Amino acid sequence: MNKHKKADNWPAMESIHYKLMELAIDEALKAEQIGEVPVGAVIVSADNQVIARDHNRPISACDPTAHAEMNVIRAAAHNIGNYRLLRTSLYVTVEPCAMCMGAIVHARVDRVVFGAADPKWGAAGSLYNLGQDPRLNHQVEIISGISEDRCRSIIQTFFRSRRKMV
Repeated sequence: MNKHKKADNWPAMESIHYKLMELAIDEALKAEQIGEVPVGAVIVSADNQVIARDHNRPISACDPTAHAEMNVIRAAAHNIGNYRLLRTSLYVTVEPCAMCMGAIVHARVDRVVFGAADPKWGAAGSLYNLGQDPRLNHQVEIISGISEDRCRSIIQTFFRSRRKMV
């Protein structure tokens, strides 16, 4: 069963998705301010209470695993005192990569909501679909396209400005 949903087919939860994506966008803008690739993420409980929020930090942390998703997974697990993030949703401005989707599956996150697709690295439907691989013992509901234009614009503007600097 394919659980991947496009945002415009999901009117019931749409407004809360946009509100929570705004928090992730705020985090992405923080990343950009410190010279990191502007990706932000937020993990919320089943009742939409924020458990953790963060942004990309691979450059400043000298850590290739310090993606926004990995950072919020670590913080959320610490905050709730459990490595299993059952009944949670992860909001992220750009589609997670394979590393991040692997961690999302291992952490048992129920849902990933992302803004912009990533055709070069995306593992939530674009390049791979790890979260819905039936061979794994946990599948993740995927909702794409929340604040898509804004999320795409933030990341594209960042990389355009980087290319001009070179």
